[in-house]
Amino acid sequence: MWTMRHSHRKGQDGRSVDCRQLLTLSPQPAGTGGPLRIVFADGPGRYVPGGAPFGSGNVGFTQGADLNLHEPGAVRALLDVALARGWQPEDRRAVEVDGWPLLEAAAAVQAGDTSPEVP
Repeated sequence: MWTMRHSHRKGQDGRSVDCRQLLTLSPQPAGTGGPLRIVFADGPGRYVPGGAPFGSGNVGFTQGADLNLHEPGAVRALLDVALARGWQPEDRRAVEVDGWPLLEAAAAVQAGDTSPEVP
């Protein structure tokens, strides 16, 4: 099961800063393992729109791969890449990882261009 949310931190002036998309994957049945939180934080050369006029759930490089975190195929590709890179869903602790190193491999997996084992 997965959930996706968008969040911000408030700046000193009260305005929202530091956009982030947070994808949380929870092993099923419940209680069989800890969640994996994949974080996509805004930064140079990246986009993490927060909705209108852009699509909710989209993350990507301004010149490169992108994913929509609402699409089951994109989530499955991220899960496959995370598993190939060592995430163990049976581990009971919550794990948080930076999503950007996973994005290009996951986009390639979703497109059918490669297997998740390719770094």
